[in-house]
Amino acid sequence: MALAAASTSTVPPESTQQAIGYPSLFLLVLIGALVPVVPTGALVSSAAVVAFHQTAPFSLLLVFVTASLAAFLGDATLYWLGQRGMRSRNGSRWLEAIRARAPEERLAQSREKLAEHGVAVLVLSRLAPAGRLPVMLACLVAEWPLRRFSRGNLPACLAWALTYQVIGILGGSLFPEPWEGVVAAVGLTVVISVVPSVVRRVSR
Repeated sequence: MALAAASTSTVPPESTQQAIGYPSLFLLVLIGALVPVVPTGALVSSAAVVAFHQTAPFSLLLVFVTASLAAFLGDATLYWLGQRGMRSRNGSRWLEAIRARAPEERLAQSREKLAEHGVAVLVLSRLAPAGRLPVMLACLVAEWPLRRFSRGNLPACLAWALTYQVIGILGGSLFPEPWEGVVAAVGLTVVISVVPSVVRRVSR
C-alpha cells in the first residue's frame, strides 16, 4: 500500500504534464523545422499517445494545434531565412543547409511538380519523408513570396500534424500503458521515415 502511494506520488499530475509538455512540444517541433535533425513526427506521435491516455478534455486538440502551429512558424522562419540567403551575394548558412538536404535530382523533380501542381505539392512534401526541403528550395528558386508559400504551407502543416497524431492515437489505443504506445508510435514513425530512403538506394 505504501509502495503504491509512493509510486503514484512520483507521477506528476496531468496539469503539470500539460504545463511542461505543450511548451516543450512547441519548442522541439519549431527547432525541428529549422534544423531537420529532430524527429518531429515521432514527437507528435508520442505526445498524442500521452494525450490519448489523459482524462483532461481537449488534450488531443491541444497537441494538434501546438504541433501544427510550431511546424508552420518553423517553416515560415526557415523560408524567410532562405529568401535572405537567395538575395545575398554570399548566401547564408541556412540556405546552404537547405541545399545540402536537397540533391539536384530531387530539386529538379520538385521544381517540375511545383510548376505542374502548385501549392498542392507543399502538402505532399510535408507528408513525404525528406520531401519538405527540396520543395521549399524549389519555391525559393521560383521566387515565391513568403505569403504565397505560407498559404500553401498552412494546410501542409495541418495535414502533417494530423497524420502523425493519428499514428499516436493508434499506438495509444493498442496498448494499456502510455509508454508502450509511445514505443510503438516511435517505431512506426521511424519505419515510415526510413523505408523510402532504403527503397531509393536499392532501386539505384
